[in-house]
Amino acid sequence: MGKLIGKVGVLAMVFLSLGILHSCKNTNPSVVKIFVRSASNELVSGAKVIIIGDPSSNPATQAYIDTIITNGSGFAYFNVQPYYDAAGEEDNPVAYFDIIAKNGAIQELGYIRSRVHTTAVETIFLP
Repeated sequence: MGKLIGKVGVLAMVFLSLGILHSCKNTNPSVVKIFVRSASNELVSGAKVIIIGDPSSNPATQAYIDTIITNGSGFAYFNVQPYYDAAGEEDNPVAYFDIIAKNGAIQELGYIRSRVHTTAVETIFLP
């Protein structure tokens, strides 16, 4: 009977350890959020925002392009977790992106640094 209780105790400790190790994994998404504002500082909805991975950055960012239209609140929300999954988030925890924001014929450029499992925020002002 004593051996059975000892085996159950060891088994319980193994399951508890596995549960703790699994809960330590960071599940926060990797996000880039770009606000687009007009020259009068008003948020612009319906603007096209493009992010492009910068291969000349240090460390180099792998090829990546995504396009989103700003929502009614004037920002574009990019989920860049697929980039980090493909690049290997342990080997490449940082990425740099060029930003192009367009509203009709008006265009402005920007730059942003993103880190895995965080939200990076940048504001682009259109002239």
